[in-house]
Amino acid sequence: AVKALAWSPHERNLLASGGGTADRTIKFWNASSGALINSIDTGSQVCALQWSPHEKEILSSHGYAENQLCLWKYPTMAKMKELKGHTSRVLHLATSPDGNLVCSGAADETLRFWNVFSSDNKRKSESTSTIQGLSRSSKL
Repeated sequence: AVKALAWSPHERNLLASGGGTADRTIKFWNASSGALINSIDTGSQVCALQWSPHEKEILSSHGYAENQLCLWKYPTMAKMKELKGHTSRVLHLATSPDGNLVCSGAADETLRFWNVFSSDNKRKSESTSTIQGLSRSSKL
């Protein structure tokens, strides 16, 4: 099943899609031709996708078994960060108007706020693959 869709703000006609439990991939499509550009197996169900408005990076949220968010560099799809904190599937992602903060909503009935796209965090992410910290957590 297709679980997530996100248009690139950086490249015309570039669409990312995320697959469910059986598929586990992020696929990149040329929307004008319908051609598959690339596909990467994430190892778990993809629940949501969100492009960085500043850099060619895409954030994915996942379900079983880690319930994590992953930041990927496009087009190499090198994993830059892995963000953990939710205890159930991370169903939704939304970026703040300034493009720095991302809010994730999960089946564990919490919202979590991450400084994932901020320019200060970029410098640190080159040497840190897993970040346990988060800005705030709120129970709904």
